[in-house]
Amino acid sequence: MTERPDGAPAQPQPQDQPSVPPAWPPRHPGAETQQPAQPPHQTPTQPQPPAPAPAQPQAHAQPQAQPTPSAYPYPNPQSPAGFGPPAAPIPHQQNPYGQPPTGYPLEPTPPLTGGGAGRAVLWAALGAVVASAAWAGGVFLLGDDTEADLRGYQAKANLCSSVDYSSFREEYPEEDTEPVDNALEHEALDQNYCSISLKTSSASTISDAYFSVQMDLHKKTDPGPEFTALWSEYDQRYDDYDVEKVTGFGDEAYLVTEDSSSGDDTSGSRSATLAVRDGWMTYEMRWSAYGSSYDDVSMAEVDEVVGWLKEDTTSTLENLKSIDGV
Repeated sequence: MTERPDGAPAQPQPQDQPSVPPAWPPRHPGAETQQPAQPPHQTPTQPQPPAPAPAQPQAHAQPQAQPTPSAYPYPNPQSPAGFGPPAAPIPHQQNPYGQPPTGYPLEPTPPLTGGGAGRAVLWAALGAVVASAAWAGGVFLLGDDTEADLRGYQAKANLCSSVDYSSFREEYPEEDTEPVDNALEHEALDQNYCSISLKTSSASTISDAYFSVQMDLHKKTDPGPEFTALWSEYDQRYDDYDVEKVTGFGDEAYLVTEDSSSGDDTSGSRSATLAVRDGWMTYEMRWSAYGSSYDDVSMAEVDEVVGWLKEDTTSTLENLKSIDGV
């Protein structure tokens, strides 16, 4: 131990130290602006780094520019990352209507209510074009003055005078002195009709059978599809009718027969019709008979009448092509 020199002040001993350490660092005038006070829990052996001095405003700094209002309704386009600085904001437009000052205004865009609206407009336009083309094509192909295909048939002032029913005269020898004859003339249709009462003898007070012929000249429309539908399906009307397609007459012909007599020649009904279409001419020759137990006149057989119809139709159609018509 070193001995204290004489006259030197006594050194304090550890037990003589105060219980509270003095504040660190010692305060000096103006120290507040140089370094903050050390927290009490830090020791003098671990000084803290001095706090950075507050930034002083520089005299040459310019105030930050504010974005200028623009007529462009969307945010300013930015350059993609890595391809340069952001694009400069669009300068303020002086045009009061917000149009670009480059010369031509933008065309207004029609309002859309969804993706279906555009497609609907497109399909409507295409439909109008297709419809116009179809209409023009129909007029070109058919025309407004399509000539009727009448195959030389002529309308008659008196059809009964041109009808041949000689095949029936052996069964019905009595002549009808007052046949029914009428005609219709129109720019779209000429129609001739003849009805003749068939009698087995002069003693007959009423007709024993009925016979008729009708010819239609279609001058505006082709009767083919409707003719086929009517006669090929004639048996749909009644169960007692039979339909047979026959050849040798015009473009198409059908034979329709009916027999409800059940083998009794004096009761029930029997009928036969031969329908022919030749071009735009349609023709029908009909025969029908009705019997009852009160009559003693027998009805002709249907098969026999079919032969008469075919024979007399051939000659009658030739007569209807003569030029002595109206």
